[in-house]
Amino acid sequence: MHLSNWFVFCSVALVVTFTPGPGVLLAISNSLTIGPWRSMISSIGNMVGLFIVSGVTMAGMGVVLATSAIAFTALKLSGAAYLIYLGIKQWRSKASLFSDTQSQASSLSGWRLFCQGLTVALTNPKAILFFAALFPQFIKQDAPVLTQFTVLTTTFAACALISHAFYVLLARSLKSQFANPRRMQLFNYVSGGLFVVLGLSLLRLRNKAA
Repeated sequence: MHLSNWFVFCSVALVVTFTPGPGVLLAISNSLTIGPWRSMISSIGNMVGLFIVSGVTMAGMGVVLATSAIAFTALKLSGAAYLIYLGIKQWRSKASLFSDTQSQASSLSGWRLFCQGLTVALTNPKAILFFAALFPQFIKQDAPVLTQFTVLTTTFAACALISHAFYVLLARSLKSQFANPRRMQLFNYVSGGLFVVLGLSLLRLRNKAA
C-alpha cells in the first residue's frame, strides 16, 4: 500500500473512531464507574471485535448482509437488543463515585469487561457494512490482499483504541464533576438513554435489499 493512501485511510479512520458511538460510550461509562484502566479492557475487547468484523467482511459477510434481508435483520435485532439492554442496565444503576470503587470493579471480571466490548463490536451491522464499503476503496488488486487487509484492520483498530483512551482520560479528568451523587445518577440516566437511542437507531437501519 502506498504511504499516501495509508495516510488518507488514517484520516478517515480517526474521524470515524473519534465520532462517539456505542464503543466510545461504553468506554466512558466504564471509566466513571470502575476506573480508566479497567475500562480499557472492554476497549481491547472492542478492538478484537473489529478484527473479527473486518475478517468476516473480507470473507463476504458484507455482501451477505447487503443482499440478505433475513441475515441483516437478525444481526440488526441482536445488536439493538444488546445496546438497549446496556442502556436499561446503566439507567437503573445506582453507582456513585462515593461508593467503593474496588467493590464495583470486583463485580465485573476482566473477562466480562472484555466480552462487553467484543459483543458491542460484533453485533453492530453498521461496522460490517462500513468495512464492506470502505476497504475496497483502499485495497489494490495488484498487491497482496492479505497484507493490505492486515495493515488496514490494524490501523483502524489502533485508531479505535486511541480514541477510547482519549475519551477515558477525558472522563477521568472530569471525574470531580461527578463527585455529587445526583450528577452521577444524571450521567447514568443520560448515558443509559443514549445506549437505548443507539439501539433504536439500529432498528431503523436498512440494507440495500430492503
